[in-house]
Amino acid sequence: MAKARKSKNADDSKQENSGAVVRHQKLCLSVDSDTRRIFGYTELEIVVPDIGIAGLHAENLGIARVLVDGEPAEFEYYPHHQNADSERRWSSVTSSSSAADIASSLYLSALEKELIPNLLINCCKAFKVENEMQEPLVENGSHSLAEPNQNVKVIRIDYWVEKPDAGIHFDGNVLHTDNQIRRARCWFPCIDENSQRCCYDLEFTVAHNQVAVSNGNLLYQVLSKDDPPRKAYVYRVDIPVSASWISLAVAPFEVLPDLQNALLSHMCLPANIAKLQNTVGFFYTAFSYYEEYLGAKFPFGSYKQVFISPEMTVSSLSLGASMCTFSSQILYDGKVIDKTIDTRIKLAHALARQWFGVYITPASPDDEWLLDGLAVFLTDSYIKKHLGNNEARYRRFKANCAVCKADDSGATTLSSSASCKDLYGTQSIGFYGKIRSWKSVAILQMLEKQMGPESFCKILQTIISRGLDATHPSRTLSTKEFRHLAKEVGNLERPFLKEFFPRWVGSCGCPLLRMGFSYNKRKNMVEVAVLRSCTARPEVDAPFNANADSETQETDIGWPGMMSIRVNELDGMYDHPCHSKLAARRFQKPKKGAKADGSDDNGDVAPDARSSSESPLLWVRADPEMEYLAEIHLNQPVQMWINQLEKDKDVVAQAQAIAVLEQLPHISFSVVNALNNFLCDSKAFWRVRIEAAFALASTASEETDWTGLLHLIKFYKGRRFDATIGLPKPNDFRDIPEYFVLEAIPRAVAMVRAADGKSPREAVEFVLQLLKYNDNNGNIYSDVFWLAALIESIGELKFGQQSILLLSSLLKRIDRLLQFDRLMPSYNGILTISCIRTLSQMALKLSEFIPLDRVVDLIKPFRDLKTMWQIRVEASRALLDLEFQYRGLDAALSLFIKYLEEEPSPRGQVKLGVHAMRLCQMRGSSDSDDDINSSNLVALVHLLEGRVAFNNVCLRHSLFCILQIFAGRLPTLHGVPRDKTLHVGDGETGNEQRNIFGALVTETKPPPLELPPEDAPNLSSLAVPETAKEPDTVSSCHEQQQRKPLVKIKVKRSIASSRGEEGADNQTVEKSQGGGINDHGASSSVSVDAPQRNITETVSMSNNQNNLEEVNSCHDLGSRVTASIGSVKVAGEGEDLGKEFQCTADSSKVTYISQLQEPSSQGLLEDSSLCLAPETVAYSNFPTTSAVGNHDNNSVAGAESPHRGKDKEKKKKKDKEKKRKRDDPEYLERKRLKKEKKRREKEMAKLLNDEKKTSAIEFPSKISGEDKAKEPEVQPVTAQKKTNEVGNSNAVLTKVDSRPEGSEPASAATKIRIKIKNRPLSKS
Repeated sequence: MAKARKSKNADDSKQENSGAVVRHQKLCLSVDSDTRRIFGYTELEIVVPDIGIAGLHAENLGIARVLVDGEPAEFEYYPHHQNADSERRWSSVTSSSSAADIASSLYLSALEKELIPNLLINCCKAFKVENEMQEPLVENGSHSLAEPNQNVKVIRIDYWVEKPDAGIHFDGNVLHTDNQIRRARCWFPCIDENSQRCCYDLEFTVAHNQVAVSNGNLLYQVLSKDDPPRKAYVYRVDIPVSASWISLAVAPFEVLPDLQNALLSHMCLPANIAKLQNTVGFFYTAFSYYEEYLGAKFPFGSYKQVFISPEMTVSSLSLGASMCTFSSQILYDGKVIDKTIDTRIKLAHALARQWFGVYITPASPDDEWLLDGLAVFLTDSYIKKHLGNNEARYRRFKANCAVCKADDSGATTLSSSASCKDLYGTQSIGFYGKIRSWKSVAILQMLEKQMGPESFCKILQTIISRGLDATHPSRTLSTKEFRHLAKEVGNLERPFLKEFFPRWVGSCGCPLLRMGFSYNKRKNMVEVAVLRSCTARPEVDAPFNANADSETQETDIGWPGMMSIRVNELDGMYDHPCHSKLAARRFQKPKKGAKADGSDDNGDVAPDARSSSESPLLWVRADPEMEYLAEIHLNQPVQMWINQLEKDKDVVAQAQAIAVLEQLPHISFSVVNALNNFLCDSKAFWRVRIEAAFALASTASEETDWTGLLHLIKFYKGRRFDATIGLPKPNDFRDIPEYFVLEAIPRAVAMVRAADGKSPREAVEFVLQLLKYNDNNGNIYSDVFWLAALIESIGELKFGQQSILLLSSLLKRIDRLLQFDRLMPSYNGILTISCIRTLSQMALKLSEFIPLDRVVDLIKPFRDLKTMWQIRVEASRALLDLEFQYRGLDAALSLFIKYLEEEPSPRGQVKLGVHAMRLCQMRGSSDSDDDINSSNLVALVHLLEGRVAFNNVCLRHSLFCILQIFAGRLPTLHGVPRDKTLHVGDGETGNEQRNIFGALVTETKPPPLELPPEDAPNLSSLAVPETAKEPDTVSSCHEQQQRKPLVKIKVKRSIASSRGEEGADNQTVEKSQGGGINDHGASSSVSVDAPQRNITETVSMSNNQNNLEEVNSCHDLGSRVTASIGSVKVAGEGEDLGKEFQCTADSSKVTYISQLQEPSSQGLLEDSSLCLAPETVAYSNFPTTSAVGNHDNNSVAGAESPHRGKDKEKKKKKDKEKKRKRDDPEYLERKRLKKEKKRREKEMAKLLNDEKKTSAIEFPSKISGEDKAKEPEVQPVTAQKKTNEVGNSNAVLTKVDSRPEGSEPASAATKIRIKIKNRPLSKS
């Protein structure tokens, strides 16, 4: 398998690079900081392809000469980026849609051209075949030995770079490189692709007072005899790496060797040496922990961390092999508290990327998610080990929340040709890059939960050990190889993996589960209902999965994995694991005398009101261990949420409870007291206590007598005020967790609102008092972040008639702090930044009191180029906000273009671009009709293809996203049509290359993209599923009723709730769907099973036959119970099949779990019946496409199941059942109704086909952006027609009734029955 993979990579590299393979590269450069010039040569040992032309990448270079084997050679150099006059070319841009189309064309064309080598060297003259086997000097990717008869050439290129502005940067006497995508070519000729890896010899000559830091091990340094003397630094990289990981930093650095490991070095400019010592003191713990966890020494030998001025960097981190370049902004001294955790995590993550990303590289662009996820996983393990389990779980919980909210389109698909290869690396930039990273590690953590932490650790050790193999090292990793390791080392079953990776990795979207439960006192059971839907939009993701496996095309296929339902009772906690698998929805024949809604007259009598108070349940949690990446909304009574907040020690459970209690429509005093008690609990995690403080602020109102506000003020004064004088004490921050909580209280108080939307006078006076009497004398820590939090809390205030008198006092305090920070600059200018931010917020809220011009005049001076770059950028953003608020987006856009051209720092340009994109999104969300001036659109297009955007990859991507947002499109390259954009871009940008090597043209250019044709929109495929998922109706026909799969979980119960039923329940015999359960002893375990089935699910409404088979649950005699959690989809007229959420649980094995939940405020209804809101049912339904659901391997590949024997047996059973019912008059009547319904559906299908043909004429295959935006308007019209004809039922699903043993009512939701077993409690 390994050999096949390596040869495949080699073939790919030949296709992309005309067969040229770099086996070794030497780089010798001299740096002249005074003239901002570097010059020297590079020497490459290249395997030249048969054509005799070697293609390299080079940009912004001056090529002096080229030698091949020591002889001069012909070469041609075509710079890709050339400044062009865009005013005439883009003068036709008149609308946002046309500007977005042109932006797509330019962006894709530029990215495509960057893949083509533009330095062509003729190696034919010196052709010389080497007939002997050679031991290669280096190894390129998978090549370990030279092959015979290879045309190996040594190419030397003498060149220079003068005043560079891309890839390499000068700032005074400091030089550094960045690792932006495909920018290594801007400072040395190379094959700038991740698939090309080789070893390097590096030599840099600099001034004698400077230090040159580069990759690999420092071999030696030589001082020359020149006047003035110069120093040469020689490095060697023995491990093959790609050109993008080669880095260089030259400056008068102070070198700080690590005291515990001589191979670690930390460097910064002399002014920051004290901060550096304090910042990196912990670093050896992370370095040694990674070596211990992975079972290997650091592969690159030495490791260097370089810190330079932040205005020089494009991002806060620039990664290189065995070295990382950071912004000195993350350094902090011993007096700063707030930066400690974030800086440590950032440094630990950069080190983890050295293992996974630089040393172990992805085999293809589709595998980049895996290396990114493994690096974050390794970082999380360090956080858990050294920063605490609470910190690790809280961060993972918040990241999973963000993923579930944002994973709604194909842009978040981790591994597919549409999301990786065609995006040219841009998928890792910006917001979607962060979401992809969080999603990657969440999926890996799901696999770790499945196989166990020891097995997962062993897999990582296996990956690293393969790279260290001296004979056949393998330093690439593919998704297929990792899947194989999960099977062989992790012992995961092949059918599970076959379902898991296509669903989670190869498609977008996360499951959305809405859950509720009710307690049946008579049966001593808890019934749980689950409704499932998906966060992804099927109409967005469908076109881009056309070539994927059929199982990835089905939105409702299910998400393989496992989660637990944790029941907390009076006498303990019990976990019930549930497995999510594919199974077809089963429909049943209604019983005689059954009601239209599926209930039964023989059902249990509803328990009395005492049942809720006598219930042994304290609270219930779904997926407490975050084993399943899903958005879960759980309904339970308010008191249960309070119990969860007060008694559950898990930080995720506490955060979930606070989020639900904060959103309750009616706040009771019990909720306020619970939040206050948690806030005052010093043993609770400080981050969750801060959430409780903000929840208290949101509950404060006149209805609750401002209890939340009073609790916040009392909490703060009880810890920070002197009771004798009633004023704040001098600051004392020695209790770090308490410091963070108290720091958040002023902001929480400022967010309290009265009925008129204004801040109470007490809140304004409280903030003013804290700001006025702040005293940091005698405190060993700095109060700069403390003061910044106080200042920003002023920006949260909303002044009313009573509090407007205090405005002048607050403004004076802000002005005083601005003057103070100007004389004695604070850490990173944080005080001035907070003041600017607050002034802009106050100006937006108090436009009738504060003139806009006065505020603008106050902020403008901070944009001076001499000010700190952070302050300058914050001032620019504040002015953009004011312009946007008062004059609209078009005026703000003009100001943004002006500021962008004036901003000198690359980092500031990126931040301005991101801020402008946020303003555009705000305009889109507010449905504003502001028209964008065409001159601004042309200016943006001009910036996109200009030099500034080429130098700054992140800024270029932001400009592209801004133009896409204007047209109402997603800010990503995903989904941008390739056929017309590439054609337009190639025709309008760049000069046609002169090429004396005619045969090379077709050889060097990548093959054209093969794109599926754009057909007219398929209206029937959009409309028919919409009819099937009528949101709040369920068919009232008896033949359409659905069976409720049940889970019975036996749980202990207190004496109070079971005294009257002890005799009756000592031996319980339960019947579930035809199978019986005999209880043998007091057991509290559960197992859930369902017979394996192979059923074809189809969208065709004409093939609607009910499955009348009985479900036979098979139960063990021990503590195992079986059941299944049914579909998440309400059965409509046109739907006969669905998916199930199957569970297998054993509550005797109690584990500790947690997962994302944002439950709604609805709780249990009376009489122990479950209430699911109609809108909840509506949200759980979504269209499906035809697929085959196989319960064993979950493959969806055709219309025929592989298990033919089982199908025959089932067919025989169906035939027998049909014969038995042929004489049944009710069955004949239902059959007649079916035929009538089928006839109506055929007529509807014919109507849809006619509409489709009409729409195909109206919507050609190549449509503009404006036309695309109008396409969805057709969908609801067609869907409505279908609804009127077919979906005639309006029965609203309001509850799930409990039923007696053996009854089989219908339900649209899953039911789990939890059996609560009587057990006397201790009377003590």
